[in-house]
Formats: sequence, C-alpha cells, structure tokens
Amino acid sequence: MIESIEKYCTEITKEFDLISLDRKLLLEKISEYIRRRRTENKPIQLIYICTHNSRRSHFGQIWSAVAAHYYGIGNVSTYSGGTEATAFHPNAIRAIEKIGFQVKPISSGTNPTYQLSFDAKAEPIVCFSKVYDHPQNPSQSFAAIMTCGDAEENCPFIPGVELRIGTTYSDPKAFDHTAQQDEKYDERCRQIARETFYVFSRV
Repeated sequence: MIESIEKYCTEITKEFDLISLDRKLLLEKISEYIRRRRTENKPIQLIYICTHNSRRSHFGQIWSAVAAHYYGIGNVSTYSGGTEATAFHPNAIRAIEKIGFQVKPISSGTNPTYQLSFDAKAEPIVCFSKVYDHPQNPSQSFAAIMTCGDAEENCPFIPGVELRIGTTYSDPKAFDHTAQQDEKYDERCRQIARETFYVFSRV
C-alpha cells in the first residue's frame, strides 16, 4: 500500500472511539451483512448512493475498497451511484489526492472516468458519476448504503437490494468557495473512512 495511505489507515483505526454508540449499532448492520455473505461464500457487493454521485458516495466506494484490502476481506466489490449523474467533484478528488491516492483520468468530458490507485497489489478503483442502477452497478444481491438524506428520501424503491441502510453524512458542498472548503472536504472524507474501516474491522 502507498505509504501515506497506509499511515492514514492506521491512524483512523485508532479513532473508533470518536464514533457514537448509536452510530456503531447502525454500522454493525453492514458488518453483519458482510459476515453473512462471507459465511455463505457469496460475492459482497456494496453500492454507496447519494443524490449527485459526486462527493460522499465516491468516498464510500473508495474507502470500502481500501478497507476490504486492508483487513484482507476478499470477494468484495464496491460501487457508487446517485439519483442523477453529474461528475466526481474536483474538491473531493483533491481530498483523496492529499492522502496519497494516485488519481488518473482515463476519459474526458463533463463526467470523466478516473482510476484511483492505492496499492500495487490491488486493482485500481474506477470512479465516475452515474445513476445507482447504471449497468456497471449490480442489479441484484447487493447492499445499498445511502450516504445522504436526499437520496434516502428520493429512492423509495431500489430493485434487487438485499440490505438498504441510511448512514447519512453532511454534504461538504455547503462549504464550496469558502475559506473552510478544504477543511470540510478533508473532515467528511476522514469521517467516512473512519466509519467504513469500523464496519470492516467488525467483520
């Protein structure tokens, strides 16, 4: 694993006491789902969903892939989606790059596709904005993790889902073009990383 990312991961595993008990009980439901799928020797498919698939859902997809690798939990595939497609936001990309991820655009246009590398022994994570039922995402036997309240309210039904759970986070978009912008993106990225690592630590 890239040294700076490994250091970051080690740090957040020491921050689990920052997660409230109520929040841990909620996150444990995702851990239980992963444990059950592992016991049944079935693929573990996790889709992180927010409205625009531009910030929080990408953080979820990225950190769940890294956490599975960090804890040696195989057969895990992570995805993201939204109720509409926009683009992986530059501010979110910047937050990831600061940690040490190698981000490579592999297409151009208004909604580019990126490859994110974090370990020479792991497949790069592919990120681009898409709707949650995009053909690249699984259509059955998956967990849908709702990272924002708007998506939770506006997705009353998701076909093929086995577990649907709302782990909503405040949107760093509220701080775009302010003096707190980078701080808030870093804060949200770290919170999602911490909670995702907690989930996998319980598997």
